[in-house]
Amino acid sequence: MVSKKMSAAAASVAAHLRPEGLKFLRGIARNNDRDWFVPRKAIFEAELKEPMLAIIRRVTDAMMDFAPEFVRPAEKSLFRIYRDTRFSHDKRPYKTHVAAWWSHHGMEKTSGAGYYFHISATEVVIAAGAYMPEKEQLLAIRRRLLEHHAEWKRLIEDRQLLRVFAIHDPMALARAPKGFPAEHPASEWIKWRQWGVTAHLPAETALKPGLAEAIEKRFRVAAPVVDFLNAPLPGPERAQRERTRPAWSGGRLHS
Repeated sequence: MVSKKMSAAAASVAAHLRPEGLKFLRGIARNNDRDWFVPRKAIFEAELKEPMLAIIRRVTDAMMDFAPEFVRPAEKSLFRIYRDTRFSHDKRPYKTHVAAWWSHHGMEKTSGAGYYFHISATEVVIAAGAYMPEKEQLLAIRRRLLEHHAEWKRLIEDRQLLRVFAIHDPMALARAPKGFPAEHPASEWIKWRQWGVTAHLPAETALKPGLAEAIEKRFRVAAPVVDFLNAPLPGPERAQRERTRPAWSGGRLHS
């Protein structure tokens, strides 16, 4: 259980970055090595890690209203700054952005569709959907598209959604995958290998007190898309909920 003292300390951290946070991200993009990072780790903790946790907590609290199956401790949603270089030719030890991912309960290891945002020195990215799903998930989503293409068309072409998001790169195949019809109302979407939406905002957005609200509002609009993609995937029982979608308008995914 979190102590009252810790809770008060967490609550005192603003849910946005200060200029020092963006300055650190510019610095690590130019100096991606331990000799630069280690003496500045305390700056990273104060100017990036703690504000990110505050942002995540604010967004997660709001998600209780429209995505309770994705609510989890902030520390579980925050990605580490350290890169996994074991199987990569790129041996730079650190990411040049800070990021968070909310996965559905029971899908933490297999991903499924979820919610994401990151902050780099050049932009803020807000996204939702299924990115690089595993083979079994690809098959399940494509089968659902065959049977529910009218519903998917309504969701992915929704005007409210497209006012605040763009369609994420679907990495589409040149032709329908084996076992799927070439001629079908869902043929375009069945060729996709990932299904999602993204918004790219100026890096300065990360400095604004309304950052968490901007993320939450976009997540709320994208929630029906996420639910549609998760519906056929193996996992805990999911009750289908009717949602009253808010009247709101406003404005590549890396782990």
